[in-house]
Amino acid sequence: MENSGTLKAILWDFGGVFTSSPFENFNRLEEKHGAPKDFIRQVNSTNPDDNAWAQFESNSVSLDKFDELFAIESEKLGFKIQGKDVINVLSGELRPRMVEVLKICKKQFKVGCITNNVKAGKGPSMTQNEEKAHQISAVMDLFDVIIESSVVGVRKPNPAIYEMACKALEAEPKHCAFLDDLGINLKPAKTMGMQTIKVVTETQAIKDLAVITGFEFPD
Repeated sequence: MENSGTLKAILWDFGGVFTSSPFENFNRLEEKHGAPKDFIRQVNSTNPDDNAWAQFESNSVSLDKFDELFAIESEKLGFKIQGKDVINVLSGELRPRMVEVLKICKKQFKVGCITNNVKAGKGPSMTQNEEKAHQISAVMDLFDVIIESSVVGVRKPNPAIYEMACKALEAEPKHCAFLDDLGINLKPAKTMGMQTIKVVTETQAIKDLAVITGFEFPD
């Protein structure tokens, strides 16, 4: 992952990168419904190209329709959970250290965001909290380019969404790095020639990014 000296742009996922992962919130919701751990992820990974989640992230269905479809899909797998209940816990807590890292990277590189999101809540992060929405809006303002699946109608891991970001940043994939918390979303970026970082923890991701950029980020 060493910097070849040709890095020009850094692309970031948002949820699970700049905010804590929603999976802990999902687990609490699952427990409330008596469902096994990671049941919601199981629902989302069943027929992933055209299930309720895929349609909602591509802005093909409304929130009410997603609520209905997700309830049907989850019930088929054993536990009925309303889609709106999932959306209500989707937004994680902001990670201030990662925001500072973004500010440092922005001084030397173009920065862009590629996020799978839905038209629910307040702003791109889908939070229900006004104050958090304001904080996240300030982070979004740091990016040179933002590609939202709910706006462009294409979602990761479709290669087209990465191509949109590269074109908007005027940077070839081989001159880009991409951070995401899901391996499936990193595969197309890597195939296109990007350097990739899987965000497992905030500290690990920052260390890996330091290797790529050659920067020393503050603790």
